[in-house]
Amino acid sequence: MPLRHLLLALAVVAIWGSNFVVIKYALAVMPPMTLAVLRFALAFVPACFFLARPPVGWRNLAGYGLFVATGQFGLLYFAMRSEISPGLASLVIQTQVFFTLLLAVRVAGERVLASQWLGLAMAVAGIALIAAHTDGTTTPLGLGLVLAAALSWACGNLVGKRAGRVNMLAYVVWSSAFAVPPLLLLALLVDGPGRISAALASADAGTWAAVLWQTVANTLFGYGCWAWLLTRHPAARIVPLALLVPVFGMGASSLWLGEPLPAWKLGAAALVLGGLLINLFGARLLGRRAPATAG
Repeated sequence: MPLRHLLLALAVVAIWGSNFVVIKYALAVMPPMTLAVLRFALAFVPACFFLARPPVGWRNLAGYGLFVATGQFGLLYFAMRSEISPGLASLVIQTQVFFTLLLAVRVAGERVLASQWLGLAMAVAGIALIAAHTDGTTTPLGLGLVLAAALSWACGNLVGKRAGRVNMLAYVVWSSAFAVPPLLLLALLVDGPGRISAALASADAGTWAAVLWQTVANTLFGYGCWAWLLTRHPAARIVPLALLVPVFGMGASSLWLGEPLPAWKLGAAALVLGGLLINLFGARLLGRRAPATAG
C-alpha cells in the first residue's frame, strides 16, 4: 500500500475514534436525539443533490437508515449523554462485529469457526470486566444501551450486505433520509420542544462545528475515503485498520477529557480487541477458511 493511502486510512480511523470526544462535547449543549436529527439531516442535504441514489430498493435504504442511523446513533448518543464515558463507548460499540456474526448464523445459516467462538468469548469477558467496574462515569444502563446500539448496527450490516456492491457513500447519504423522521419524533418525545429550542438558541460556533464534524468528517469524508480505499486494495488489508478506532477513541478521551485508563479498563480493551483480532485472523493463522454457508 502506498504511504499516502496508509496515511489516509489512518486519518479516517483517527477521525472515527476521536469523534466520540466530539460527540460528548456536542451533547453538553444538544440533547441526544436532537443531535442525531441534525447529523443525519445534514448528511442527506445537500449531498443528495450531488450523489445519485444507489441502485437498491427504497425498502433496503429505509432498513439501513433505521437500524444504523436511528437505532445505532440514537441509542449511542442517549447513552453518551451521561451513562458511559467516550473511551469505553468507542470500545463497546465494536461488539457489533460479534453481533453481526451471530445474526449471520441465525439469519443466513453461516457457520462459525472455533477460532471465532474463541474471539467472541474473549470479547464477552472484556464486556463482563467493564460491567464489573461500572461507576459514576459508566453505568449498567449505559453499557446496555451501547450494546443495543451495537446490535442495531449489526442488523444494519446484514441489510447493507443485501444491497450488494454499491457506492457506500451514496448509500449512507440516501439512507439518512429515512432516519430523520423517526429521530425527529423521538426528539420531540424524549428531548421535548422546550429543550430543543433552548439548545438551538444557546448553541455557539463550537457546538455547530461539532455537529458539522459528525456529518462532514465522519460521514462524507470518512465513508467516502474508506470506500475509495476498498476499491483500490484488498479488504483484508484495509478493514483491520478499523481496530484502531477504539485505540484513538480511548486515547483522545484520556488526553482531552481526562478519562482515566486504569488497569481494568486497559485489560477490557485488550480482551475485546484481542477477540476482534482472532475473529479477523484466526482462520488464517490456523490455515483454514471459514465456509460461506452451512452445508
